[in-house]
Amino acid sequence: MLRPLSACLAALVVACASPAPATLTPAPAAGVSALAPGAALTPAQRAWVDRTLASLSLRERAGQMVMVWVLGDYTNADDSTFAEVRRWIVNDGIGGVSMSLGTPIEVAAKLEAFQKLARVPLLASSDLEPALGRLEGAVFSHYLMESGGATVFPTAMAIAATGRDQDAYDVGQIIGREARAVGIHVNFAPTVDVNNNPQNPVINTRSFGEDAARVARLSALFVQGSQAAGTMATAKHFPGHGDTDVDSHAGLPVVSADWARFRQVELVPFRAAIDAGAALVMSAHIALPALEGDSTTPATLAPRIMTGLLRDSLGFRGVAITDALTMDGVGKGYGVAESTVLAIKAGADILLKPSDPTGAIDAIVAAVERGELSRERIDASVRRVLELKARAGVAFNRFVSLDSLRRIVGAPAHRAAAHDIARRAVTLLRDRGALVPSAGKRTLLIQYMPETELRAGRAFAASLRSGNPSLRVVKLSPSTAASQLDALAPAIAGAERVVLAAYVRRIEGEGRPAIPSHIAEWMAGVARADSAAAGQRLVFVAFGNPYLLRQLPAVGSYLVTYGVGDALERAAADAIGGRARITGTTPVSLPGFFSRGDGIQR
Repeated sequence: MLRPLSACLAALVVACASPAPATLTPAPAAGVSALAPGAALTPAQRAWVDRTLASLSLRERAGQMVMVWVLGDYTNADDSTFAEVRRWIVNDGIGGVSMSLGTPIEVAAKLEAFQKLARVPLLASSDLEPALGRLEGAVFSHYLMESGGATVFPTAMAIAATGRDQDAYDVGQIIGREARAVGIHVNFAPTVDVNNNPQNPVINTRSFGEDAARVARLSALFVQGSQAAGTMATAKHFPGHGDTDVDSHAGLPVVSADWARFRQVELVPFRAAIDAGAALVMSAHIALPALEGDSTTPATLAPRIMTGLLRDSLGFRGVAITDALTMDGVGKGYGVAESTVLAIKAGADILLKPSDPTGAIDAIVAAVERGELSRERIDASVRRVLELKARAGVAFNRFVSLDSLRRIVGAPAHRAAAHDIARRAVTLLRDRGALVPSAGKRTLLIQYMPETELRAGRAFAASLRSGNPSLRVVKLSPSTAASQLDALAPAIAGAERVVLAAYVRRIEGEGRPAIPSHIAEWMAGVARADSAAAGQRLVFVAFGNPYLLRQLPAVGSYLVTYGVGDALERAAADAIGGRARITGTTPVSLPGFFSRGDGIQR
């Protein structure tokens, strides 16, 4: 039976009043107070908000609550995709855009073009979690040549593996600095979910780990660093997406945790992020029977969660934004108009990526006109959105300098920081045969990666070869046949050292991050034979998902990087080649295989 809401909220108020689970690492916090929701606006900011709100019609106010997704590629001004965004800005008066996948210069130029079209300055956002590299730029596939991009940091889990809390602040600050340089005001990070389920296909290495207190500490530091650099942080996915085994891009996950567990685990990092001044909180498309009473209503559409829990209990006064409304976790079973109105009733201020932005705005207006939504409710959200624009500074200056961008984005010092964190994140969880480090051995490198990972393995192979010119490299893909795998037996038998590397990262909507069964079974057979041999020769490197050991339980030497990318590949090669110390410790556990805090130091 569902506990009465009043009793639940009363219990949570007591929990929220208790001391934070851990003391934050001291870090400079200049500028955080000005961006925090509770900070007083300046007279100029307040005047702009009041004046702008008063000038907007009902439909224009509804438009301020809609944020559309835009690809950061180059498009001609008359291209249909550009024309569509132009229509949303000019005709519908949308409040913001969320930029994705493009080079920094093109993203900045596109934002400038959009800002020139807008009557009210646009709020620009992007999902700049460390591992996603939304501004990495393009890869010219024929030559595998990069076109350059922003600094790409190791994943949140890799940051946690370094054991240095200050890294979370530093990463948040650098990403925030680069985001503002291209005209982005809001970062949809950090992911403050506690990844306490190894089966989780969507959070995984995006989380700082499975320990709620540590996740809270690092999340708060990331928020402080980001907002010190002038970029507003977003704590997601409320009230906690870590204990799921379904990807909310593809379905509706159900979290079965009870109220006590939520209070002690999932909500701890959100409380810390809010206390640190996070400007936004993003909802999760997950069902929570213990909190909502059923297994079919997403938290995004649940007033008990988005208002009763987030605002009334946790005291959040910033902007509540939905996760993308195109995701199947909320998209299935709800039309655009219905999900729009229900999300606002639940407590959302910004509707992210509705499949029909014009239809969403029309639905808001219609709901107000028929009395289902009050004008006061709409005005409350629009005021929060306008205050966000005033705090971000876009209300007074919409544009960025391309000259300044070139001095900030991808700066050598930023890339050096990313490489340093990658090196310290590498974690050795097994080494029964004392194979790591090993240099000068006749080595066979067998690398598995999906066909979409065009660049995966190049930096790793090149770095290994620099200390071992005789290195032989074999690449496997999901389409590699059993006969091709069996044909590798002579090469394996003739090698002094065999390195198996798997590039398996979380990709939205693609199910569980794992090695395909036929490849994994073959690798497991190679590992079993190696373990049974008198002299072990096999080292397995997991690039991305750290839980791959479940598929190869017999592996004697197991190295993890928590992500895919050049910095992590070079760091792993340096660790294996003995060119760098190995100091990482894992922030997650895998029952029967390794525990949180494990890590062999070399």
